[in-house]
Amino acid sequence: MSTILWIIFGVVLVIGVIALVVVGVRTAAASQNDEDPLMARLAEFTERGDVVSLEELELSQPFSQRVLIPILQAIGEFSSRFTPQKVLEQTNLKMELAGNPVRVDASTFLASRFIVAGLFGGFLFLISRLSPEPWKFGTTILVVLLFTVLGFTFPQLWLQSKINTRQKEIRKAMPDALDLLTICVEAGLGFDAAMSKVSEKWENQLSVGFARAIREVQLGKTRREALRVMADRMGIPEMTSFVAAIIQSETLGVSMAKVLRIQSDQMRMKRRQYAEEAAHQAPIKMLIPMIIFIFPTILIILLVPAIFQIMGVFGEGGVGGLGL
Repeated sequence: MSTILWIIFGVVLVIGVIALVVVGVRTAAASQNDEDPLMARLAEFTERGDVVSLEELELSQPFSQRVLIPILQAIGEFSSRFTPQKVLEQTNLKMELAGNPVRVDASTFLASRFIVAGLFGGFLFLISRLSPEPWKFGTTILVVLLFTVLGFTFPQLWLQSKINTRQKEIRKAMPDALDLLTICVEAGLGFDAAMSKVSEKWENQLSVGFARAIREVQLGKTRREALRVMADRMGIPEMTSFVAAIIQSETLGVSMAKVLRIQSDQMRMKRRQYAEEAAHQAPIKMLIPMIIFIFPTILIILLVPAIFQIMGVFGEGGVGGLGL
């Protein structure tokens, strides 16, 4: 009977993992479209001319949108009551730096860390109980704790990788974007119109940041405040220096086109420096796979024939071959 219970527990864990994957994929797709699924479905029914009630509209949503995401949000709201405000602010900042790829708040993200930790630990505990040779108690506790900690840190590592990827993409796109800004300003466009033109030209994290800053200006923020907030959301020194140069040129009345051209040259030089730094780091990073995979293979190729020859010599001569 206990084996059946453990099998049911394992099935529930697997379903939970699949549910989290489905939620992540669907939420990431929704974040790429940057559109509310409910509003998108409502627009679809409106275009077809169908008259539907709110209940029918909600039931037409996928299972993840109707059940799984609300459950995660409810867990996040409950856990936020016991989470320090500083932790929530730091998580909000990191999610802004990552571009908020899953479109959830900080409390929901923190709750997902505990859920993933429980899934990792529970799955390993299930494996230990269903193994043909049951694990020792100490080994089970050690492995379960290890994978629980790994599951708890996995969402944080994933978020940090998203931050690094986004910042790298912004650094790569900045020189070309500033070139286009310079051309637009020299052609007679204002700075806001030039930023809007850049956001229309490309589809990357930098253009998304420009478009968001333009919308904030249109909603009533000053350009200075919108640019500073944009630099804080990206979190790279190059954008901070660019925003500072733009604000200083507005204050002192310096030519915007000249400032943009200087900033473009500096960004291009910094991008070249980052490329050279990555090239210099490549040999060091290659040492790890060489030590793990290539060197043992070379040693096996070189030493195994010699070992066989030595074994053959001692095998044929025996003790007499040693002169005894």
